[in-house]
Amino acid sequence: MKHYATRDIPPNYFFTDPVYLDDKFVVAAPEMPITAELIQTLLEWDFQEVLSDGEPRAGYSDKAREDGDPVINLAQAAALADAEKIKWAENFCRGLKIYVNELFSAVFMGDPISFNRVAERVRDSLERIREDQRYLLRVLKNTDNIKEDYLIAHTVKSTIIALIIGFYLKLPSHRLIELGVAALFHEAGMIKLPAKVYLNSRGLSPEEQKLIYSHPVLGYNALKDYGFPLAVSIAALEHHERENGTGYPRNLNSTKISLYSKIIAVACSYDAISSYRPHRQARDEYAGIVELLKNEGKQYDDTIIRALVYSLSIYPIGLYALLSNGKKGQVVDVNPENPRFPIVQIFGELNPDGKNKTQQTSPEGLRIVRPLTREEIGS
Repeated sequence: MKHYATRDIPPNYFFTDPVYLDDKFVVAAPEMPITAELIQTLLEWDFQEVLSDGEPRAGYSDKAREDGDPVINLAQAAALADAEKIKWAENFCRGLKIYVNELFSAVFMGDPISFNRVAERVRDSLERIREDQRYLLRVLKNTDNIKEDYLIAHTVKSTIIALIIGFYLKLPSHRLIELGVAALFHEAGMIKLPAKVYLNSRGLSPEEQKLIYSHPVLGYNALKDYGFPLAVSIAALEHHERENGTGYPRNLNSTKISLYSKIIAVACSYDAISSYRPHRQARDEYAGIVELLKNEGKQYDDTIIRALVYSLSIYPIGLYALLSNGKKGQVVDVNPENPRFPIVQIFGELNPDGKNKTQQTSPEGLRIVRPLTREEIGS
């Protein structure tokens, strides 16, 4: 297909063949003009070029009908809607990373931070995270191999996952806001440590290990000095405590650990297992879920793990998978009735209306055989 620069397309021109965002997503059919509004929208979504086997013309060409090609109508709306959601999720995650970086800089410098302003930021994001969590999880999956500041990336992913768990547990809005703020600051104590310690790509010395063990206390003290609610400050202090009393810094057991801390512990551990770290490559999300499900030593609250599994599925959203029909696909939504059998998008297949083909996996029908790496998807 030919490549056309989006900004160079004359407004209200028609293409003689369907126009695509890539080799799958249709942006316009031959009978639909490329309006100035559509051009502007594509540029805002950073689609700098489109693809087509046809050519732009000032008037409508009925070449598609003469050749007997199907006229695509619904596909355009579906493709743009999906692209819009993904682009929103990318922008949301990018913006949240910038915001977390600003918060961490303030903590490092000792600058004042207003709890109410942070709480307002979380509150304004709750409904979109609730409605579009599957797009956020797909975007977060696609950035797993990016070796950015892992502490910021970890905070963003842990916060989104913690809130998703909170939605499943049906926490009221004011508690979701507190949970979100607590998750944003749960690693605040790390900022007080030398970067070479938490960015270490080798084994920690005993002295460095002691510094790492001190970060929950440092975070708690910082949040307390800012005047944050006790429940939020306690979450920073206790997010490394474990149900069986083997955590730190106070070796608390289940009955003494706060709910926010238990949620953040699971979200934080899941991300730590499935994401890039300075000392190792990322593992897939399936491995992360399985490791948490084992709950060796009963480290985590079973209710919180159950909430994670039913929210993300045993095969989490964004996971690439080999399917039982030999095709490759990606998990795009969960099955609330059975987390073992999520909904998958099958690569290279479209429905008659032009939408990407998705299918519910099941015990008797299409199943996930095993997770795939990004390299295997590209092969």
